[in-house]
Amino acid sequence: MIEFAEHPLRRALAAEIHARPYQMMRPPIRISHVAAMSGERNIETDRAHVAALCRTFGVAPPPSDATHFTARLGTVTLKWERHTEFASYLFAAEGAFEQPFKEPVVDKLPKDWLKTIPGEVLSATHIAVETASTPERSLEEIAALFDNNTVAGSSLREDQARAWTDLMIHADGFGRILVRDLGQNQRQLGRLVQRLIELDTYRMVAMLAFPLAREARSRVAAAERELSKIVSELPAVEGIDDERGLLKRLSGLAAEAEAIAVSTNYRFSAARAYYALVRQRVDELRERRLDWVQPFGTFLYRRLAPAMETCENVAARQESLSVRIARASGLLRTRVDVALESQNRDLLQSMNRRAKLQLRLQETVEGLSVVAISYYLVGLVHYLAKGAVETGVPLHPETAAAVSVPVVVLLVWLGVRRLRKAIARDKDAAE
Repeated sequence: MIEFAEHPLRRALAAEIHARPYQMMRPPIRISHVAAMSGERNIETDRAHVAALCRTFGVAPPPSDATHFTARLGTVTLKWERHTEFASYLFAAEGAFEQPFKEPVVDKLPKDWLKTIPGEVLSATHIAVETASTPERSLEEIAALFDNNTVAGSSLREDQARAWTDLMIHADGFGRILVRDLGQNQRQLGRLVQRLIELDTYRMVAMLAFPLAREARSRVAAAERELSKIVSELPAVEGIDDERGLLKRLSGLAAEAEAIAVSTNYRFSAARAYYALVRQRVDELRERRLDWVQPFGTFLYRRLAPAMETCENVAARQESLSVRIARASGLLRTRVDVALESQNRDLLQSMNRRAKLQLRLQETVEGLSVVAISYYLVGLVHYLAKGAVETGVPLHPETAAAVSVPVVVLLVWLGVRRLRKAIARDKDAAE
């Protein structure tokens, strides 16, 4: 055995390819299939419900980490699968039958078990597979099996089988599919039945988005009208208060658009994925038209395709709405910013005028300061001259004071100017 460092996910990823295997089947056989929406977090509840059924028949329950499980319950074969948001239960019983949809397989289960399946049943279908040796039925006899509803049917897989259905829910709560096997082996028949089951289940899960799309469409339309109204009011807006009011309305509209997207994005994405699977399953059936009936795929797409187009249209409108709101918000914010910048410019100009006035006032005060300081200094000179006269110095006080005035004023002016320049240098250095 060669040893090497193995990626921790290698075996899990390899096993995923073999998850949910098809079941080999041999006609005549009848199948009942149920798919219940139990949510993404209720896998333990689904597994426990399967375990309870196994205990009723004395069969070992599924492992604690199982996501699919197959067991033999008496004459019935159980196949359980856990998908992302729903669980599927397939019950099959081989044996001849006269009436395809009377006494279905689920009648062999405990009556209370089916009623207590976790979640809400979205898809439930009876499938009856008859052999090629069964006498062929006329179109009227086939329609009678479906309560005389409009029936769709096709030749499948290069006429290896034929299938009919009405895509209706009958009185027992189940849909019906009749399959006539024309020579397939057990594996081929198992794959065909699985495709039919997946086709019926996936179309229902995809259609979950349709009611949501119709509800969201009215909300999107209302938001589009409000946005158009806001945009039309933009040219006539005057004043920053009005612009702020419009910006507030746009913010509320953006919140509404986001709320719509949050409530629909997951379902729309899931519908897109499931619809792609439906189209793939229809292609894999390789249908050929039968006389007097509409092909199965054509019958299915007639209503499913427009429903999915509606979902895509609403999703596109949601995205476009968000983009337009963002664009309008950006335009309005630009206008508000321009208005604020204009206000700031006016404010700066006002501050500049005030600074100039303060400078002039300061210069005036400085001039007065020079006069006041000079006055006091000349007074000091006058007092000094008087004192000198008392000591015998031949000096006239008034003359000395008069002569000192120009000198004192010049010296004071130079000192004040030098002090102002020193303060300005310190201010520039600090900045």
